[in-house]
Amino acid sequence: MLISGTSDVIRLLADPMRARIIDLLADGPACTCHLVEDTGAKQPNISNHLRALRDAGLVTAEPRGRFTYYRLVPDALDGVAGHLRELAERARTNAGTPRECP
Repeated sequence: MLISGTSDVIRLLADPMRARIIDLLADGPACTCHLVEDTGAKQPNISNHLRALRDAGLVTAEPRGRFTYYRLVPDALDGVAGHLRELAERARTNAGTPRECP
């Protein structure tokens, strides 16, 4: 992953359009024209979001003739999911142990 950490990826995915792109790519590789059609967003907007997702290591680009197809990197998503699972487990473990006030 090229950005600094899991919290940055979570923040990146908090953007509704990026979350929608991730959701669409979960159904298989797609080119920018598909994502423009499916989201109703402008092509430059989709391209900017795809660049951010590529920089984060969540998406890869695959040239196919005149088009570039984008696909999800499942291992990157597993890393984020694992971090969230760890946070949930810590919350369960520590739910009954409030911190003492100074």
